[in-house]
Amino acid sequence: MDGSKSEMYCSHCYQRGRFVMPNITVQQMQERVHVKLAEAGTSRLLAALLTRRIPRLKRWRSES
Repeated sequence: MDGSKSEMYCSHCYQRGRFVMPNITVQQMQERVHVKLAEAGTSRLLAALLTRRIPRLKRWRSES
């Protein structure tokens, strides 16, 4: 919690030693990332491919 950069989580999700949105579900995170990728001009296919890996990230592995 010293404010240093996390090597495990991105700065959009994790700041100052804790998750920015601690109660967001994996499905909500996938939708949020999908929307952000679309706003950045990413194709729907690529956005789908990128967001499908989110449930495999360490943060979400214990969530059912």
